[in-house]
Amino acid sequence: MSKLRFRVVESAFHKKPAEVVSPSERPSEYFAKYVFNREKMFKYLPSKVYSKLIDVIDNGAALDRSIADAVAEGMKRWATELGVTHYTHWFQPLTEGTAEKHDAFVEHDGKGGMLEEFSGKLLIQQEPDASSFPNGGIRNTFEARGYSAWDPSSPVFVVDDTLCIPTIFIAYTGESLDYKAPLLKALRAVNKAAVDVCHYFDANVKKVVAYLGWEQEYFLVDEGLYAARPDLLLTGRTLMGHEASKNQQLEDHYFGAIPTRVAAFMKDLEIQALELGIPVKTRHNEVAPNQFELAPIYEECNLAVDHNMLIMSLMRKVARNHGFRVLLHEKPFKGVNGSGKHNNWSLGTDTGVLLMAPGKTAEDNLRFITFVVNTLTAVYKHNGLLKASIMSATNAHRLGANEAPPAIISSFLGTQLSKVLDHLEESANEDLISLAGKQGMKLDIPQIPELLIDNTDRNRTSPFAFTGNRFEFRAPGSEANCASAMIALNTAVAEQLIIFKKEVDELIEKGEPKISAIIQILRKYIKICKPIRFDGNGYSDEWKAEAAKRGLDCETSCPVIFDNYLKPESIKMFESTGVMTKKELEARNEVKWDMYTKKIQIEARVLGDLVMNHVVPVAIEYQSKLVDNVYKMKSIFSEEEAAKLSAENIAIIKKIAEHTSYIKEQVDAMVEARKVANKIESEREKAIAYHDNIAPYLEQIRYHIDKLELIVDDQMWTLPKYRELLFVR
Repeated sequence: MSKLRFRVVESAFHKKPAEVVSPSERPSEYFAKYVFNREKMFKYLPSKVYSKLIDVIDNGAALDRSIADAVAEGMKRWATELGVTHYTHWFQPLTEGTAEKHDAFVEHDGKGGMLEEFSGKLLIQQEPDASSFPNGGIRNTFEARGYSAWDPSSPVFVVDDTLCIPTIFIAYTGESLDYKAPLLKALRAVNKAAVDVCHYFDANVKKVVAYLGWEQEYFLVDEGLYAARPDLLLTGRTLMGHEASKNQQLEDHYFGAIPTRVAAFMKDLEIQALELGIPVKTRHNEVAPNQFELAPIYEECNLAVDHNMLIMSLMRKVARNHGFRVLLHEKPFKGVNGSGKHNNWSLGTDTGVLLMAPGKTAEDNLRFITFVVNTLTAVYKHNGLLKASIMSATNAHRLGANEAPPAIISSFLGTQLSKVLDHLEESANEDLISLAGKQGMKLDIPQIPELLIDNTDRNRTSPFAFTGNRFEFRAPGSEANCASAMIALNTAVAEQLIIFKKEVDELIEKGEPKISAIIQILRKYIKICKPIRFDGNGYSDEWKAEAAKRGLDCETSCPVIFDNYLKPESIKMFESTGVMTKKELEARNEVKWDMYTKKIQIEARVLGDLVMNHVVPVAIEYQSKLVDNVYKMKSIFSEEEAAKLSAENIAIIKKIAEHTSYIKEQVDAMVEARKVANKIESEREKAIAYHDNIAPYLEQIRYHIDKLELIVDDQMWTLPKYRELLFVR
């Protein structure tokens, strides 16, 4: 390692050690210490106010503003006892991150002094301006009104000296400008639709909850090395860097012993996460060097999304206390696995039934099959939209690589469940149904009563795999907001359940017995959604050809994939369920296209700067040393001997000249291509131009830079190499 790099690395370890809880404390003793949960609500709120607030949280009752002041006062009392001095409305704009503006608990007392105050009005709603956040044309900068409104279903929490209030963020005209507002609407839609279908099997069901369990993958790098790589600092990934001789090929890092420094980081992170009510449970080494994963216990979807956004912020903060930087980019290093965020999704009732899990009776299993088949049908009908929901400039680097599902949405069910659906599709009604008096309904499907779904194998190339009692949506990227995928999935399932119920009811009205009507419609959907079912190798070229024949979305251009949001069937789905309007969808797509363009634009600029300020000067300097050596050889040896001894150096000099010449030419061409693309007014067409005409330069230029890295003297190469970045010391 060069002296320059060593000095930078050395500074990373002069950090103040993070505070930790007493070793004698158990997690259950400090869990949710900084969360205004039900226990705190009961303690700090009047009993009537507490009851009304719980009704809002559990049953979706309208928030009575008359209790707002009492709730705010209770929150403030609890928070100030923890040393809190400020509050903020914490929301999730369309940047994939979170946003907050802090205000102090102070107001004029009218007597020349100040008093600590926090009213219900400030709790429920604020106007944070926030006019510079992406909005897709819904707001103009000079029309700054944007409102944040409290989401009571997600508990208030404390970070440092600030009370954080989870909120939605909407425009003055009512359109959503964030991820939370449409997510809440999608969850409400799937709740209503699923409850209606559940009533075919159990009239006692009053509520269906969507659950989410995310698995967060990430990389850690030394903070000093990170600071010495401008590409990591500015884009989140390495735009150059030759593979290390050893990376993940031995798979010795996967599930291996966690390095001491990393373990200390993980412990600190887990403690702070648990104090914030995030139920983290699992941690382990992932496949690539320096890659790790953590995962929580499953939670209600809205809360799980909030907790994932919070944990990503917390990871960045805690990592710096341990001399690390967290990389959440989906593909920070070429040649090794990237990072995803698997979204494990399921539905459950207020009666304690998991709708995606087989039951003990034939009727339970018919309900299970009903929800599985409707989910598959929704995924089939909107497979392009689901792909668009997880697509981004960063995730595009990961999808289709050997560690990630391909950019074609399909679903793996496993042998057992596939046989059940095939049997149901092929059998006649009279073979399936018999009534046995008060014993209820029996299904003549031998496989169903003995379903043991966990016995089935797993397919890691499947983007949407059934895994026993849930579907695992494996395609979302590690730095994404889970809400994007969850909005699309829950809305699609809600729409499909509404259609299913309508068709079943029509048969019942014609005199068909309820169970027979359900099975007839299920058989129809099993045939319709069959193209989405695929248990084979998703990486194979044969599957790509087969998927196209099946009518699945096989588009690979990120900007074009976003078109799925504006297809007539997508607009109809979102509007019919009340989740988003056409105007909101158009605005979001403008944001997506603009974000894609800017990400590629930044990468191109950073690469150009690195080439001209690091790579080419160092390569030329090394080339000059070789040239000088050749001339000196001629002064010492005979012409024939000098030519023979200098042949290798001359060949290297020529290679350096070829690589540097190509790099400079391509960087100039890339700059000109950007100038042309930047003149395009349409955000969509500009994004496509960046995808087609500029992004390819990044890989072409990188190839020659990586070749130079292997040639140039290691002591002269100013940028940390993969062998230094990828192994924690």
